[in-house]
Amino acid sequence: MFRILKYLLLLVLVQSCATKKYVNKKQLKGTISNLTESKYIIKNNNKQLVEKTIIQLTNNGRIKYAETADANNNIIETVEKKLFFNKKSFPEKEAHYCKTRWKPNQRERISCYTQKQYKENEIIVHYNKNGTIDKTVDNFSDFSTKKYYYNTKTNNLETILVTNKDGEKLNKISYKCLKKDTVGNCITLEKSFSNSVNKMLILRDFNYQ
Repeated sequence: MFRILKYLLLLVLVQSCATKKYVNKKQLKGTISNLTESKYIIKNNNKQLVEKTIIQLTNNGRIKYAETADANNNIIETVEKKLFFNKKSFPEKEAHYCKTRWKPNQRERISCYTQKQYKENEIIVHYNKNGTIDKTVDNFSDFSTKKYYYNTKTNNLETILVTNKDGEKLNKISYKCLKKDTVGNCITLEKSFSNSVNKMLILRDFNYQ
């Protein structure tokens, strides 16, 4: 009986810390070992680098380690996967320790704290059955909601509608894939915003196992 209870407790702990796969959230195909994502702002037909992120994935498609640098190649954030949480480190502020708790009805609660247990942020992520994001709700700071809309034929992400806690529109983000690789992953992605005339260009480089 003790062994059974011990096993059930371990199962509950593992489930409470389970997370949806990064590859499913981003609708990525194939077995990816790592990828590089470079973001550029397009302003007056000029392309300006904003930041570059290098991501290492686990064998089951979750983030193992990620490193983001600014346009001057200064590291601005790192993410390290630990056993029961993710550690986010920054150059000029305390690290954040983010724990994911699985909730009923395809939801996750992601809460980030400092080492002194001060809560920094918290979001509730609602998922579709295929692992893609349905919506995210800020549960701590501005209480905004991001609703994700997908193409009914291809199921690719098309728009994200951002609203405030009163349901008023703050921004509409539109996505357009300009180029795919041979596996079918988008390697040149364009983002446009209803609250800005500038567009963002995202270039991806995938390494497959």
